Amino acid sequence: MRKSKPKKRILLPDPRFNDPLVTRFVNNLMEAGKKPLAFRIFYDAMDLIGEKMKDAELTPLEIWKKALENITPQVEVKSRRVGGATFQVPLEVRPDRKISLSMKNLILFARKRSGHSMSEKLAAEIIAAYNQEGGAFKRKEDMHRMAEANKAFAHFRF
Repeated sequence: MRKSKPKKRILLPDPRFNDPLVTRFVNNLMEAGKKPLAFRIFYDAMDLIGEKMKDAELTPLEIWKKALENITPQVEVKSRRVGGATFQVPLEVRPDRKISLSMKNLILFARKRSGHSMSEKLAAEIIAAYNQEGGAFKRKEDMHRMAEANKAFAHFRF
């Protein structure tokens, strides 16, 4: 590469939970630069999780973090052309990409859900991911299955 790698920006922690991971999630959730709305959606979802999961001894933030952990992929497949044939080569996912993939999948499947408000849909998807079910968890399982099926091509790593 001719240019140097860009500096990693430091994210400020969010006002309510004082956690930079929440800010990163809200940045992914945000559309058209409307950050206050994205924060309101996230905090409302956390309140809904708190109401629905009263029997769990965890806080809503811990439930959210466990849900993210449950849908974080460890391996993924990348296409690689070798001698005219395209192989799906399994690769380990970089730590920062793991977080990105899990957050984006959670938001994507929350948006696809049926429900009244985005905060309700997000809360439902987080609870589903916490219970190891739902669309985002299924996506992770599919990624792992694809990598397992193409294990024979692991020697084509670049």
